[in-house]
Amino acid sequence: MANYKEIVTKTVIGKGKKRCKNKLIITPEQMPSTVLGCWVINHAFSGTNNLDKVKITGSYDVNVWYSYDSDHKTAVSTKTYNYEESMNVPVRNKSSLNNNSEIIVRSLKQPQVADVKIEGSNVVLEVENELGVEIVGDEKIKVNIEDNYDDYDEIIDEDEIDNVVNEVNEEYLNSVNQN
Repeated sequence: MANYKEIVTKTVIGKGKKRCKNKLIITPEQMPSTVLGCWVINHAFSGTNNLDKVKITGSYDVNVWYSYDSDHKTAVSTKTYNYEESMNVPVRNKSSLNNNSEIIVRSLKQPQVADVKIEGSNVVLEVENELGVEIVGDEKIKVNIEDNYDDYDEIIDEDEIDNVVNEVNEEYLNSVNQN
């Protein structure tokens, strides 16, 4: 009769990803003539359980390098943006998101500027990024415990093999081959 044991282990019970687009507005100190460059740095984020959904809060700094005064001078304008995203991450195998679940958030695609334009005295940016979420929870698995299971290979000494070979009756083999 088989003997079963239950093992409680940590496992990924849910996984999902989400692309995010945010429209941001920066108002530089001077009236911009041309945008010379944009970049996003210092991306930080975390996830929490919020009513059976994953709430991601994060922030990043956006830097805009621009020219002004009819393209005779340049400056950099920096602004920190905070964001919140809510994800309904599908959970597998009848598990559920609860307060004991660990939420792991990864940036699958770092925030980057997808589009930039000047509108009046403002610089309007579209920032894209992609976030991945894994929910880790406890699961039970059953394993079959085999009684008296021996997975060791039997090792035979070379001397024993030689003895067996020497005991072979060659006449018997010749008679079998003739028939």
